[in-house]
Amino acid sequence: MFHRLACRGPVLAALVLSLSATHSMAQTSEPAEAPTLTEQAAASDPWLWLEDIEGERAMAWVEARNEHSLGVLTGDPRYDALHSTALDLVQARDRIPFPAFRHSAGGQRTVDNFWQDASHVRGVWRRATLDSYRTDTPEWRTILDVDALASAENANWVWKGAECLAPDERLCLVSLSDGGKDAVVMREFDRETGQFIENGFDLPESKGAAGWVDENTLLVYRDFGDGTLTDSGYAMTVRRMTRGQSIDAAPEVFRGRPEDVLVAGYTLRDADGVVQAEMVDRAVTFFETESYFLTDAGAVRINLPARRSIQGLLDGQMIVTTDQDWTDGAGTAFEAGDLIAFDLEALKADPQGSVGDLILRPGERESVEDVTLTRNRLVVALFENVRGAAYAYHRAESGWVRERLNLPENASVSLSSASSEDDLLFVTVRGYLTPDTLWLADTASGALETVKSLPPKFDAEGMHVEQHQARSADGTMVPYFVVSRDGIATDGSNPTLLYGYGGFQVSLLPSYSATVGKLWLERGGVYVVANTRGGGEFGPGWHQAAQGVNRQRAHEDFQAVAEDLIARGVTSPRRLGVMGGSQGGLFMGALLTQRPDLINAAIIQVPLFDMLRFHTLLAGASWMGEYGNPDIAEQREWIAAYSPYQALSADADYPEVFIHTSTKDDRVHPGHARKAAAQLEALGHEVLFYENTDGGHAAGANLRETARRLALEYTYLTRRLMD
Repeated sequence: MFHRLACRGPVLAALVLSLSATHSMAQTSEPAEAPTLTEQAAASDPWLWLEDIEGERAMAWVEARNEHSLGVLTGDPRYDALHSTALDLVQARDRIPFPAFRHSAGGQRTVDNFWQDASHVRGVWRRATLDSYRTDTPEWRTILDVDALASAENANWVWKGAECLAPDERLCLVSLSDGGKDAVVMREFDRETGQFIENGFDLPESKGAAGWVDENTLLVYRDFGDGTLTDSGYAMTVRRMTRGQSIDAAPEVFRGRPEDVLVAGYTLRDADGVVQAEMVDRAVTFFETESYFLTDAGAVRINLPARRSIQGLLDGQMIVTTDQDWTDGAGTAFEAGDLIAFDLEALKADPQGSVGDLILRPGERESVEDVTLTRNRLVVALFENVRGAAYAYHRAESGWVRERLNLPENASVSLSSASSEDDLLFVTVRGYLTPDTLWLADTASGALETVKSLPPKFDAEGMHVEQHQARSADGTMVPYFVVSRDGIATDGSNPTLLYGYGGFQVSLLPSYSATVGKLWLERGGVYVVANTRGGGEFGPGWHQAAQGVNRQRAHEDFQAVAEDLIARGVTSPRRLGVMGGSQGGLFMGALLTQRPDLINAAIIQVPLFDMLRFHTLLAGASWMGEYGNPDIAEQREWIAAYSPYQALSADADYPEVFIHTSTKDDRVHPGHARKAAAQLEALGHEVLFYENTDGGHAAGANLRETARRLALEYTYLTRRLMD
């Protein structure tokens, strides 16, 4: 509900476009107009044509590379066994069916689940009573079969979730994607009858979303036609749409600016599902947001930190996490990472007053990783040195009181679904060698019940997890986890896979991966996860230390971990490979071009690679808050210093790399991956390239494609690191 997305409307958009056109005409009247920095880069790019996503020439290039790479990897004698194992893992029926609380029906508590297996490749949305779910054999009732729907409509539908109207949650807006794209259609659905509602709300394909105000009204933020998207490709306006009304007739209630990332409309509801405020978030950058109350007099801006997240409403208190130091209207100073409460009625009466109440201030090596709300409790997943715990908070006369839930220690704790009818909460506990266990917690009494456990998916006998630290170039100590067999040799002979991400305040927390365990660890590999700056493992400061001009610090952190592994004798450059996707793909590209001497393999998944043009491709403009703006000379200089595409060299000694992407990825442009592979080939280097024509940014529209991707990756790693 509170994610950053946006919308626009036609009148102001037309005005903005006309002003832009006038400005452009004035520029062209100058005798010697210089091309922009980005245009200069494009002029010298021999592979620009590969950015034509489904162009005939580009797709012929893709087809040829796919044929070569699939021939090499699927022709390996180990591929079939790896593929069979991967398919068994992803289609296994003994996985935990993770539940979502729904409103009670017929006096019984219910949960929903979305499930995929060999019989439901696209998936089935289903429900069970809570009592039934707690048994070993829940009785599921199908709500919507996506495979059957796709077959009936001859469509390549991929499930993207459902937004249901509180409190009874019968009416839902179901989101469906063509092949896995971020863009979705939204169709009104009756959860009780299991049918789409004839002549109900039906929103065409677009990035963005819509949310319920009441059964006849939506706040919609999507593509409304020409001039209604930001430069990042997200919605720039919010409209209020009523039942029976066309999108074109829906009145605009808020408009952002083209340079914004997006605008989103939503409601803030109490535990009974009653709307207490209609709101709009205007994401000025990826990390900085303005919030507004929608009132009869129009939109009224609220005095809140620019870098923050609204978590929900509890007992009349709007719960907010801040990612910056900030002083409220009463002069109280808050610090980045704080968890704060604001009295909603006082805030509505005086939106600029904003008097905050401190709930939690994490320590230096702590971070708030997750926040959720039950009916009477605020629950926080708090991590210390990348190990988690869960605390339940409530308000008392003396202030906020917290109680720790008695969950297993030295593990990851993630908050699953919370009930608004009482104080029940599903919590998942996991570790690198510890399969997921789903607990049902009563956050008011502290009572805990183990509901379901994932059976071991690989043989972890004789394996262990260690946490080490590497010293980065500026002296910062960077933690990382090593998962391996007991007593491994320290002569550099161990095939080792190093994983990293390093951006957008995303924390890499210990988790159980059946595929890593079965396809790598069980076969003698070592698995390493680097908790570099750029992530959120130690709060906002850990992330912001590697933003913008300081991005290279994250790359140096990752390199330091690789060097430390080699220095400890865990592995050697001959046996070390790296893997990462999206921002992590940029991470891999930077390591490849800066320190190819450290590795013998790199899996570069749906990557960012051409950082001098990233802001012009699909959603790229939204990430300038993370990296900077390549059209500003000073910022271009620091981006160019690490942009992998421009740094590729014929003289470097690169290992053969495996790059893969998806034609349907409408978030990170497949041109990044294509151009990287083409340039490597042109410079005389070996490269394997694979492009899935479905799948979106997650690179897997269904379980069979996911299994193929996994088998390709681990076949490649076997060839490079184990042979």
